[in-house]
Amino acid sequence: MPAYSFKAFDGGGKAQRGVIEAASLAGARRALRERSLIPTEVIPTASATDAGRSSGASFLTDLFRPRVGARALAALTRQLSTMIGSGIRIEEALRILGVQNANRPEGPVLNGVRSAVLEGRSFASALGEHPRVFPAFYRASVAAGEQSGRLEEVLSHLTDFVERRERSQKKVQLALIYPALLALVSVLIIGLMLVFVVPDITRVFVSRGVQLPLLTRLLIGLSAGIQSFGWIAGLLALVGAVAAQRWLAVEANSIRLARFIARRPPTSRFSLQLNAARFAGSLATLIGSGVPLVDAVNSAAAVTPNAWLRERARLVGARVREGASLQRAMTEADCFPPMLIAVVASGEASGRLGDALGRAARDLDADTEALSATLVALVEPAILLFMGGVVLLLVLAILMPIVNLNNLAGM
Repeated sequence: MPAYSFKAFDGGGKAQRGVIEAASLAGARRALRERSLIPTEVIPTASATDAGRSSGASFLTDLFRPRVGARALAALTRQLSTMIGSGIRIEEALRILGVQNANRPEGPVLNGVRSAVLEGRSFASALGEHPRVFPAFYRASVAAGEQSGRLEEVLSHLTDFVERRERSQKKVQLALIYPALLALVSVLIIGLMLVFVVPDITRVFVSRGVQLPLLTRLLIGLSAGIQSFGWIAGLLALVGAVAAQRWLAVEANSIRLARFIARRPPTSRFSLQLNAARFAGSLATLIGSGVPLVDAVNSAAAVTPNAWLRERARLVGARVREGASLQRAMTEADCFPPMLIAVVASGEASGRLGDALGRAARDLDADTEALSATLVALVEPAILLFMGGVVLLLVLAILMPIVNLNNLAGM
């Protein structure tokens, strides 16, 4: 039976909100009135129809729509695992979590999943209506847990994996915040100097009729150009950003750019390490959950960030389906670190592929964190040196005419 989120007032004027099941919208309103509630808003919970409408929504609507983060997903997964392990039925667990998170972005999602489950669909199929919240590897693991009767164990395994991935992503993001902030502030300061400070100073030199050095004339020209045509440059930058977005929306173009990032220094090593860690970790989780190898490889490929490496990983799944071993298919793909391929070969030989992939994923995550720390350590002084050089040129362009004026006054 469909579920509806509602806002209402009771007889004492106190606001109430929650979820109610009914055959129709009118039935939901009638049921609320039977409870002595005055409904002010009754809307269907998220469903496949809503998801279809969302895909056609405007860019701004999609941009500002609340999202369910990895930390929230891990918390929900752990709570589901605990309740299912305690003997609570899946639809009841979803109802409890939906009520607890009614005012959070995950509330409508949980209600929509519960509605689909109540309609007779499997839990994994219901999760498929929300692919942005529940990734492909997550849904594949849940499906395997349902089929094997080990849903509690699978959810516990998924919780650990989602938490580890969220911690890894946060570390990389936090490591890049300071260099990005440093570059942004430096560019803003230099821009403000060119627009507001340099014109006032150089106006004095021009009024004296002194022959200005080349560096000073270039600075004056740059400042005048920013003042006169800065808005045009900004508009061109905006048009270029939109054009780049449209260009990248074409799958062939995005794959071409992803291949360049994965194959060309200085980004190649970091990109390969990061994507290999994500692929190995997802594959280990899926295999540990009892997902067949071919399905596990395809699901792990679907959550690989780099588009070109994602295509190569899908080719691995195709070769495994044809009967090739995972080690041989990954070798033919020519995009995975040799260490990972060696670990896969060892895992296949010992029959413990999931455990081997898990260890490899942890090692790759550690290498990625070390590499990101090294890159950040190099980026920070590089930005400082570049911005310091720009500031030095600005100072020289201003000081050189002053020195010339002093020389003329002393003659």
